[in-house]
Amino acid sequence: MKNNIDYKKMEHMEHIEVYDTTLRDGTQGEGFSLSIDDKLMIADILGDLGMHFIEGGFPSSNPKDRKFFELAAKKRFKNSKLVAFGSTKRKNTAAKDDANLRTLSDIPVDYAAIFGKSWDLHVESVLKISLNENLDIIADSVNFLKTSGKKTFFDAEHFFDGFEHNEEYAVKSIKIALEAGADKVILCDTNGGFLPHKISKAIERLKSYYKIDLSKLGIHTHNDTDCAVANTIAAVMSGIRHVQGTINGYGERTGNANLSSIIPNLELKLGFDVIGKEKLKGLVKVSRLVDEISNNMPLKNMPYVGESAFAHKAGMHANAVLKNPSSYEHIDPAAIGNNRRFLISDLSGKSNIEAKAKELGIDLSKLTISEEAELLNKIKELEWGGFDFESADGSFKILMDKYLSKKAKNYFKLLAFRVNTEKNPLNSANLSNVNNTGPAPLSLENNKENNIFSEAVVMIEVQGKREHTVALGDGPVNALDNALRKALLKFYPILSEMKLADFKVRVISNKTKSGTASYVRVLIESSDKEDKWTTLGVSENIIEASYQALADSITYKLTKEGI
Repeated sequence: MKNNIDYKKMEHMEHIEVYDTTLRDGTQGEGFSLSIDDKLMIADILGDLGMHFIEGGFPSSNPKDRKFFELAAKKRFKNSKLVAFGSTKRKNTAAKDDANLRTLSDIPVDYAAIFGKSWDLHVESVLKISLNENLDIIADSVNFLKTSGKKTFFDAEHFFDGFEHNEEYAVKSIKIALEAGADKVILCDTNGGFLPHKISKAIERLKSYYKIDLSKLGIHTHNDTDCAVANTIAAVMSGIRHVQGTINGYGERTGNANLSSIIPNLELKLGFDVIGKEKLKGLVKVSRLVDEISNNMPLKNMPYVGESAFAHKAGMHANAVLKNPSSYEHIDPAAIGNNRRFLISDLSGKSNIEAKAKELGIDLSKLTISEEAELLNKIKELEWGGFDFESADGSFKILMDKYLSKKAKNYFKLLAFRVNTEKNPLNSANLSNVNNTGPAPLSLENNKENNIFSEAVVMIEVQGKREHTVALGDGPVNALDNALRKALLKFYPILSEMKLADFKVRVISNKTKSGTASYVRVLIESSDKEDKWTTLGVSENIIEASYQALADSITYKLTKEGI
């Protein structure tokens, strides 16, 4: 079918409704789990962002979701409407007697969404009822919720599969829902197997051949072909004005349509009014809060909201961006609350160094051309040796300070350290002999039961004084950290604010040694009340690499505080 869409006509401030299902469909994703408090927190931030609808859960399926709606109903969402999710009635049951529908009718929210079958294969092979019986189920279920006072959305499950296999019946399923009073019918690509041209073709046929009012339809896609965002955009370009998805694309299998991409695509690229330009600036914050609350690591390379979305590594790219950001950036990162970043690596050029230094507040203007070249060669030499400054801004700043010899300061000098890990029967006397006044090991009692513990001895020089400390830890790195900080706290009490947020070890593949004798890179992310920073160390010995990263982390904190 010829596509008759007038794309230029579409590019104006027409309104798009956004329906967020992170709290329901998103939680069906592997590794994505939320407590009631988590769901309430995310509902708040989704409301603040300006989501028009927030689907809170499936209250008839579990008590947690019922409790969520009980608590959420007491809140005021200025921008959003809460929606309770459920299914059509069971076969051979009247809607008024169906427990699921009665639960939905009793939930203290104005909106309900129910899913039903629109693919004849599911009707006959899964439900094992006739096609007409399924239509009666849809009509009776929608009618019951409407007469109960609910504004009702009907999710036409597997609509596009049904449309491809039995077009007439799939259309009947959505028409019967509309005739029964559904406020909106959502066309679902439940298996996530369709491509944009087929989505457009189906919607164009609904509009032109079946004369269905597209203002009554919505789109809900899954990402099994990696096309959920593209399929949603295709539906909008065909006339749909209600889109569904989840923050960061969380969801069952490969996930749902990613609202973190859909919203800026519609607002910034196509000129639609979605949540508004001001609220859009909070998109990155919301994306990362959802990751944090659900205890998931953010994907750095996620479009728009990822940490790497506006990161520049190649020297040629950095040089061009400094002259004209649009040369390698498709939007201003500030429009969605992100930041431009310049990465330092063996691919870096002079522009990367200058830009990164400026970003960190370091003035390179007094360096000569030859000094700049020497600095760049030094960084590339270290990168070749296994250092990865791209991932460690903290260590890069320390290197720059030392090289410039202006802010560089030796807060302490390592004289020696020793770390032992033992696995043998211990008694309380063994542990109490060590005056462990550093940061407390996380699970020392558990380690006692497992007959394993680590002990670190550190000898350093601080402000002309020699400090010799011993500390225990959950492991060798924790013990080393405890001993080092124990020695330093009396001189620099502000270190008590620091905590280790993440610890990563990578084998370096460009060295001649292999296996357990390989060089390793240790990355440590540290944080305090206001900031996070990453430092690194490289060595054949993992403890030595860990010490380098720990020492840099402490130095970064003290430099940052102006000590």
